Amino acid sequence: MDESRKILYGSEPDLDPAEFGRVLDESSLGVRRPVDGGEPRLKEILSHSNLILTARLNQPDRRLVGVARGVTDFSWVCYISELAVSKSAQGLGIGKGLIEETRRHLGPAVALALISMPDAAGFYERIGMTRMPDAFWFARER
Repeated sequence: MDESRKILYGSEPDLDPAEFGRVLDESSLGVRRPVDGGEPRLKEILSHSNLILTARLNQPDRRLVGVARGVTDFSWVCYISELAVSKSAQGLGIGKGLIEETRRHLGPAVALALISMPDAAGFYERIGMTRMPDAFWFARER
């Protein structure tokens, strides 16, 4: 594999909100997250997350191309709030790699849960996640 296309995965609890927002904007989640002038809210979102895993290109600038953000008790369940991959890096296995990295960090005793956007549901099924029939939601008011 070309080393410049190699993906570097890591834990980044102090991820820069602007970098996070850029990846959200470059993925399909940008239209559903507070990225336009929302850096204070993105900072708040990141500060209250206890699992932030990243994917960076193995290039001198270590460009961020993927993020998995979760809230977990590290014992029973982890809710993945975002799994975002920049469109320019989609198709490189980064989404699957971030899920694998999440599972590696948490271990086999912790379940993963997430709410998929409709256009991404097939991806989660392809990587082996089970579709759950029941989910419930109170929409945010702002």
